[in-house]
Amino acid sequence: MAKAAAAKKENAIVQYFKETRAELRKVSWPTRRQAINLSLIVLAVTLFMALLLGAFDYLFAKLFALII
Repeated sequence: MAKAAAAKKENAIVQYFKETRAELRKVSWPTRRQAINLSLIVLAVTLFMALLLGAFDYLFAKLFALII
């Protein structure tokens, strides 16, 4: 009985990886150029938001310093 359970579990794992591989073949992967462009966009937006939030933090800190 233990062998049957182990075989069933192994088959489930093998089937999982086969299905995963089949799904990954269906994915429309971006080209290298597209991936680079999208990564640069993410970095630019992240940098912009960091600078914007840093500026707001600085302004609010100065404002609260004036109040206190």
